[in-house]
Amino acid sequence: MTDKARLQPEFERVDQQEDESIRYLQHGYPCELVRWHYHSEYELHLIKATSGKVFVGDYIGNFNANQLILVGPNLPHNWISQLPEGESVQLRDRVINFSHALIETCSASFPEMQSLAPFWERAQYGIEFLDADMIRQADALFENLASVRGFRRLTRFWMLLDLLASTSDYRVLSSTNYIPIADKKTLEKVNEAVQYIVEHYNQDLMLEDVASRLDMGPSYFSKFFKKATGRRFIDFVNGLRINRACERLAHSDEPITEICFAAGFNNIANFNRRFHAVKGMTPSEYRRTSADALYRG
Repeated sequence: MTDKARLQPEFERVDQQEDESIRYLQHGYPCELVRWHYHSEYELHLIKATSGKVFVGDYIGNFNANQLILVGPNLPHNWISQLPEGESVQLRDRVINFSHALIETCSASFPEMQSLAPFWERAQYGIEFLDADMIRQADALFENLASVRGFRRLTRFWMLLDLLASTSDYRVLSSTNYIPIADKKTLEKVNEAVQYIVEHYNQDLMLEDVASRLDMGPSYFSKFFKKATGRRFIDFVNGLRINRACERLAHSDEPITEICFAAGFNNIANFNRRFHAVKGMTPSEYRRTSADALYRG
């Protein structure tokens, strides 16, 4: 992604036709829509291809094809695919946007919708849906919704929401004490910092490096980053590193020492300590747990 793309205004205005209650769009990668941004609408986001890092509020995780996430209003989010230089995909994302006003209006008119109040509350922090069979059904509804307009599109939308709200296999992503950023200049700076960290987290990355890139002093940047993301710089970086280590522990037989250094840690003792603090187990235990889950599956 170019520097110009990273520094675009980060509030996204969702252009919606006056005769439609929802907006559907799809796009590939790279794409100018892929950036750390927020908007006042809900966003239901289905990944169709590639893998990489996903950011929702203060949550950092991995994504693969068929990930399905609902993001609430004004909650910053981004998906960064990890592709070889110069490669692209034609269809990476299917997206549905809809307003909170639509939900409020329908809730006021239809008593049946009152039971969805906890669902909308969870959406404020981002919901990842985990049931593979349900996601396949949702994917089919996405495709069907994309091919029709008018009232038929709206009926598919409500069928899709009913499917999502009825599942118990989900997780809330961002922490409940996260405060969404609503300042455009702050978002621009945070986006630049996050992009740089994602590109360099497995190197000898120092807070001073990122502060200098943003033309900030180290002390000011440290406070700015903590306030903007809800996490200390070192915790954010270590979170990315441990996330990457988990991928390799689960899907390779590489020695743990090699995984430690490849993820950006400079000694095995620090890696073990940080890993246990985040995952509640050692890297060896995590590898065994992942292998057991794969075997049972």
